[in-house]
Amino acid sequence: MHFDQRTQRALRSVGLETDDLRDASEAVVDAVQADADELMAFFDAHEPVYSDMELAHSTAEFPEHTVESLDITTHAAEMRGWLRFDTWGVYVEDGRILERDGEDPVHVELTLGPTIDGRVRFAPEREILR
Repeated sequence: MHFDQRTQRALRSVGLETDDLRDASEAVVDAVQADADELMAFFDAHEPVYSDMELAHSTAEFPEHTVESLDITTHAAEMRGWLRFDTWGVYVEDGRILERDGEDPVHVELTLGPTIDGRVRFAPEREILR
């Protein structure tokens, strides 16, 4: 179970039983894995992608990127991985789907580590980021 001891006590104090906590924990694990799978599929399906990332070598409001791959691993509620662009890569921690077209993600957000150190939105079209 990924809930820490304080969270477990608090949830029990409002009436949840151990089985409820286990079910909730498993639901979180499943949701994180599903999001990770969808985020990886998003980058596999779109080339190029655009972002709101500030780049020193670009004057574009929403720069264009070629993404080679997004590799994410999950553990309980945590999501971590590596986003590989055509000429560089960056550590990823956490991600979420911001907007869908039907069932397909069209606007996503990742937390990128050093050297970016921030949340960055990606979309297959610049207009989505406006």
